Amino acid sequence: MTKFLLVLGDNQLNKSEIQSIKDALPEGMSFLQCDDVDTAVSHADDIEIIAGWCGPHYLRHLPNLKWAQFWGAGANWVLKEPLLQERPFILTNGSGIHSIAISEHIFALMLQHGRGLRMLHEAQKAHHWVRIVHPSEAYPDSRFPFSWGSLTELAGKTLLLLGVGAIGERTAKLAQAFEMQVIGIRNNPKKSSPHVNKMVGREQLLEVIPQADFIVSTLPSTPETHHFINKKAIQQMKSTAFVVNIGRGDNIEETALLDALKSNAIAGAALDVFEQEPLPTEAPHWDLPNLTITSHYSGSSPHYHQRALAILLDNLERYKNGEQLRNIVDKQAGY
Repeated sequence: MTKFLLVLGDNQLNKSEIQSIKDALPEGMSFLQCDDVDTAVSHADDIEIIAGWCGPHYLRHLPNLKWAQFWGAGANWVLKEPLLQERPFILTNGSGIHSIAISEHIFALMLQHGRGLRMLHEAQKAHHWVRIVHPSEAYPDSRFPFSWGSLTELAGKTLLLLGVGAIGERTAKLAQAFEMQVIGIRNNPKKSSPHVNKMVGREQLLEVIPQADFIVSTLPSTPETHHFINKKAIQQMKSTAFVVNIGRGDNIEETALLDALKSNAIAGAALDVFEQEPLPTEAPHWDLPNLTITSHYSGSSPHYHQRALAILLDNLERYKNGEQLRNIVDKQAGY
């Protein structure tokens, strides 16, 4: 009898949700749940479908696997697994489940910058009432140089989106509501978006980046996106530009970005992802007043597992009906 293996802990889905998976399985397929490789290996020959946090440490041991539904969105790990790339199983991911959480995280970071909230937080810790002054006035307290000129309105500003997938699409939709102009960069610029004013290809980055007030990367990690925002691109940014990276740490040439922040060549940045994670305690990032750090949690949501489950249940119906599955990953490309 073939088996379906769910790689999730006991507390991540409730009994009703687990039952919905059992009810959706192909006829004659049995259900198995675990969160350890040893259990998976003991059933390896019988596993036809695996779902959940089923990374390569599971997939390597399943010779008869036909389909793996990865619970996360990032699947660039498959690029380091040539044997898995060659094997004929279908790999699908959770692309799309992060779009609400991450797009809201992006706007939280941009609004924090625009309204000067980081400085206000420091002032609150110091029990200090900040008086905002006209740019022509002297600061009442040099510790908190806060003036009208410190503030930025999103309305009328230009947002450059690097990557216009599910996350980029929703970010563009929110930007439109904030009356921003949106430029998008995607592999196929002929594929338009109702929320993007101008769509261009990757090769046009240096042409459009000088126009951007906010630059947001939602790119995956691939050889093509490694240091996509490099020193040359950073040098083309406005001095008032603000950079947000919630894609992958290697999207940005981090040393070049830090140099620009230290010299105030750009206004600021907010990073949720880094070239080295966790970020070392001795890293220079922590002490930069114009850099906001969040610890790779922009996609976290109390609704995460339910959204991943919805993709799995939809794909189980498609699998039973012989239809194309949602979110198929190109194992040669990593997304």
